[in-house]
Amino acid sequence: MALDGIVTRAIVHELQLCVGGRINKIHQPSPSDIILNLRAQGENRRLIISANPTYPRVHFTEQSFLNPQEAPMFCMLLRKHCESGVIESITQNGLERTIHIDVRQRDELGDISSKRIIIELMGRHSNIIIVDPATGTQLDGIHHVTPSISSYRVVMPGFSYTEPPQQHKLNPLTVDKEAFQAAYHAAAADLALDEVPSWFVSTFSGLSPLIAQEIHHRAERAGTSGDLSGKIDALWEAFDNLMTSVREHRYDPVVGDNAKGKSIFSAISLTLIQGDVKHYSSISTCLEDYYGDKAERDTVKQKVSDLIRFLQNERTKNIKKLGKLDEDLDEAKDAERFRIWGELLLPSLHLIKKGDKEIELVNYYDEDQAMERIPLDPLLTPSENAQRYFKKYNKFKNSLAVIDEQLRITHEEIAYVEGLLQQLAFASLSDIDEIREELIQQGYLRDRSKKNRKKKKNDRPTLHVYTSSEGIEIYVGKNNLQNEYVTNKLANSNDTWLHTKDIPGSHVVIRSASFGESTLEEAAQLAAYFSQAKQSSSVPVDCTLIRHVRKPSGAKPGFVIYDHQKTLFITPDEGLVKSLKSAVKNG
Repeated sequence: MALDGIVTRAIVHELQLCVGGRINKIHQPSPSDIILNLRAQGENRRLIISANPTYPRVHFTEQSFLNPQEAPMFCMLLRKHCESGVIESITQNGLERTIHIDVRQRDELGDISSKRIIIELMGRHSNIIIVDPATGTQLDGIHHVTPSISSYRVVMPGFSYTEPPQQHKLNPLTVDKEAFQAAYHAAAADLALDEVPSWFVSTFSGLSPLIAQEIHHRAERAGTSGDLSGKIDALWEAFDNLMTSVREHRYDPVVGDNAKGKSIFSAISLTLIQGDVKHYSSISTCLEDYYGDKAERDTVKQKVSDLIRFLQNERTKNIKKLGKLDEDLDEAKDAERFRIWGELLLPSLHLIKKGDKEIELVNYYDEDQAMERIPLDPLLTPSENAQRYFKKYNKFKNSLAVIDEQLRITHEEIAYVEGLLQQLAFASLSDIDEIREELIQQGYLRDRSKKNRKKKKNDRPTLHVYTSSEGIEIYVGKNNLQNEYVTNKLANSNDTWLHTKDIPGSHVVIRSASFGESTLEEAAQLAAYFSQAKQSSSVPVDCTLIRHVRKPSGAKPGFVIYDHQKTLFITPDEGLVKSLKSAVKNG
């Protein structure tokens, strides 16, 4: 990750747009993320502040977030002290990855009070802490650090705020050539070439290994005279040019791949990027594109691992059951043969002795009167062997209907489980809870929290709403509860319904009786993209009116039948799907 002091400086510079703005709403959609809805400079803005241990970040965002029905305690505290407050300043300490947002607000008594939101972007130690700047006392932190965790500092309500440990490095924005040369000589006159980037990181604050490699790369491209003095001059020139851009806030946010093919981003232009370089107009758009939904996907992966394991086991169990049923079906189809063997044995009992393993008799039921070899159980009498075949005949004759029914049910079970596995591939955090709830309702999982389930039972599911280029709303169900609600309750009879043909996927509904080809194309793209055939080309997508879609009695959640459809063939385009305006809301 390259969210270093330089990226933090670019973020703080961009966030100056918020100074003087008012915080209208505060939400906490996940344990590590805070969303501030602002009104600043005549515009509504949404700011994400994340203390995610893997993806800590701060930037403006266009993304929609579903908020929990009950706000966490930290969110409630932020609302109490900062909601309706005015942002007075947003600052960074040198080139450290720490941002201070000072907020002025009137308290319950009408008195002016100030609070400071401290954002520490430090990998797994990232945190968001609210402090009373007058006393330096912490009101709370999004992640608590107890004395048993750290002896250096505690992040808990009532404790004094202590800054993260100082590294006592040089500030690269203020260092001059003489100080740079002295630092280099102090390290080692014969510093190996491959050690130079590490020297930059250990000597100067706020520099990530990526920026250190960039400075080194620029120096090497410029060429040197070969002696130590020439090498230091080239390094200083590359260093000073880069720092001048940072000092003067001349940023050029980029995303690209390094020499190892790994995606990287930077607030400044990088010469070491291999291949295509994507430039951005702001650091926020760069971070939004780079991180995308990485943080949520990681959280989702952790949360769905048990569900995926359970569903995969269910699928394996049903596939084995299918094989056994097929064997039983083949055996049951031999029922008539067992009847014939019994009929042949009865008049020939005198020819059989207990202990015989088989007998060969004329098959009077065969046109050619061929000889029939009949296996015998040597432990049974001749009469018991004949009765055994009659019993088998009756058993298998009666079981044919049962086997056919079990085959149908098992095929449906496999399709249902595969559909759920496909839905988990696209699930958001709220979608997972709904899928888990569905499995409880269907009896697959035990209900471990009956109180919560009863409370949630009447709640409508999450709705994923996209807006077509023609301004028409398109609803996408990303699990069976959402599919059922969108198709069977929300949609009108003249709305258009889309689904991949014979492929597990989302129910998609165009909420309008009239629309153009572009809306239909975009809705079909959504149906193909949110399906098991996402990586395929020419995916068949059926579309029909809602009035031609119905759920059979007793069918599993999300299962429907339909007619009067026409089929479109779509190659999923991720860029097109992501370009559509989208929102997530409670039904």
